This record gives sequence, C-alpha cells and structure tokens, in this order.
Amino acid sequence: MGIAAQLEEEKFLIAALIVAVIAYLLEHTVMEMGRSWALIAAALVATIVLASIRVAHHAELLAVKVGDPYGTMILTLLALAVEVIILAIMMTGESSPTLVRDTIYSALMFDINGILGLAALLGGLKHGEQPYNDNSGKTYGVMILTAMGISMVVPEFVPSDKWHYYSAFTIVAMIALYGLFLRMQAGQHSYFFSYSYPRSERNKESHNKEGADGPAAVSIAIILVGVVIIGLLAEFMSAFMTEGLRDSGAPIAVTAVVVAAISAAPEILTALRAALRNRMQATVNIAMGASLSTVILTVPVMEAIALYTGQPFIMAMTPVQTVMVAITLIAAAINLNDGETNAIEGMTHFILFATFVMLTALGL
Repeated sequence: MGIAAQLEEEKFLIAALIVAVIAYLLEHTVMEMGRSWALIAAALVATIVLASIRVAHHAELLAVKVGDPYGTMILTLLALAVEVIILAIMMTGESSPTLVRDTIYSALMFDINGILGLAALLGGLKHGEQPYNDNSGKTYGVMILTAMGISMVVPEFVPSDKWHYYSAFTIVAMIALYGLFLRMQAGQHSYFFSYSYPRSERNKESHNKEGADGPAAVSIAIILVGVVIIGLLAEFMSAFMTEGLRDSGAPIAVTAVVVAAISAAPEILTALRAALRNRMQATVNIAMGASLSTVILTVPVMEAIALYTGQPFIMAMTPVQTVMVAITLIAAAINLNDGETNAIEGMTHFILFATFVMLTALGL
C-alpha cells in the first residue's frame, strides 16, 4: 500500500492529531469562554472515540493474525490502556475521589450489560441460539466476582487509617489473580476461551482474514502513535470537563461514564460484528474479558498511583452500585452457563444497561 493510500486510511488519526494541536494552542482561550466548554468537550470526546476506533481496527488486524484467545486479549488490553491513560491524567487534576470507582463500575455496566447484552440480542434475533464455550463464561464470571469483591466491596469495611495496608494488599492480590489468569488463557487452559466452529463457519472466518495481510509492524506502530494522540486529547478533555462541570449541577458520575464509554466504543463495534457473524465466543471474550481486565488491572495501577502521590480515593461502591453489580453478575452466571446465548438473555442484560443509564441520570 502506498503512502498516500495509508494516510487516507488513517485520516481519523491525522484529524485527531490536528485537534490535539489546536486544543493545545487554544486551551487558555477556551477556558475563558464560559459555557462553550460543553461543545468543546463533546468535540474532544468524539475525536477520542474516532481515534480509538481506528486504533482498535489495527488491534483487530493483529487479533485476526494470532487468533483466539490471544486476539481478544489484544483488544481488551488496548481498551484498558486507553482507560488507564485517561484516568491517570484526570487523577493529576482536580478529579473526584470516586472517579476510579465510578469508572470501573460504569465499565462493567457497559461491557457486560451494554456490549454483551446488545450483541446477544441482535445476534439472537438474526441467528437464534448462538454457541460458545461455556468454560469461558464461568471462568470470567467467578474472577470478576472475586476481583470486584476484594477491591470494591470489602473496602467499605476497612478503616481509613489502615487504607494504605489494604491498598498494598489489593495491588498484590490483583496482580496474582491476573498472572494466574494469563497463564490459564495463554497456556494449558487456553481451550476454555476458544470455540471450534463448523467447517462452513471456519471458511467464513478465513474469508474475513483476507484484509489482515498487511505488515504487523505497521499496525503496531499506528497503535502506539494512536495511544499517544489519545493521551494528549484526554489531557485537554479532562481540563475542559473539570472546569465545565464545576458549577453545572450535572451528576459527578458523568465524567466516569464518559471515560468508560470512550474505552468501550471500539469494543462495541468489534463485538457486534462478531455476534452478527455468529461468532459469539469472540463477543463473550471481548465483553467479559474487558470487564475482568478493567477491574483486575485498573485497580492496582490506580492504587499504586494513589500510594505514590499520597492521594487516597474512595473504592467502596455505593449501595445502588453494589446491587446493580450483584444483579449483573448473577444474571451473567445464569445466562453464560449453558454454552448458548439467545435474544432473551441479551435483552435481560440490555435492560440492566438501560437501568444503569437511568440511575446515572438521576445522580444515583
């Protein structure tokens, strides 16, 4: 592919870089423009999403090359990297002490109820019952439950003067859990996270791989450049949103929902495409894997930053959040227990996502 054609394909990333330069040059001017912050912040969010989708496209090309479960691992880790970068940048400003907690909670709602729910609903309406390896659903579910319990339920009962000790323990526990999970996913239990499709489906999959013949080095380079651009845009978005929300009366959780939505946007498209191609295993790996990675990797990174900077934050979920997470994980445990999804199961999760949106709008 020629340079001109490559630049044409990466027009979203080029546009994102131009927007980042403009934001840098006009940052102080925008801060003095009052209520126009909302339009500027919305434009930055849209630009970040477009850049993330383009970066995710190259991650998907790499994922096709290596196949499952490694492919979906690349996609979920990329989304996590974007989320951690944005959170780390926002934590250096005047962010809410509940930002990390609310972002992880929002990400769980987006991934399991939003992505998995919508994909299973649309895929079920098109294909009926869609098969996948039920070992993956069970493994993801129990690990998410354990990680959420340790990092976001138990902290409610930890005295503030002992926060540092429990925070350090949480970091070690999350790293140990994820280390074992990676060994399972990439080692002797990798078959838990893959599914053997019929020959006709494998032929369709091979056809879909035809567009993934480009050099892997190009995709890796574009991913790295894209993540840097997203980080720059996130810094300006953080400044504009923090200033704008200060006296707006909007719920504090809006920022967390925006961060979670940005990281989930590329995954939504990939998961929906997989479900509509009747490849539900990839959808389960993306939705549940993203949820697990968000909890099990975001928590130790953010806890380590808090310990280093001496800026503690609140990780214990509110009663409403705890109830929503409990209902979500119970529903997922039931729905992902038989190796097949259908439209009814997808609808139950999508209704839970709608409930999350309503509760957030109510400031709960």
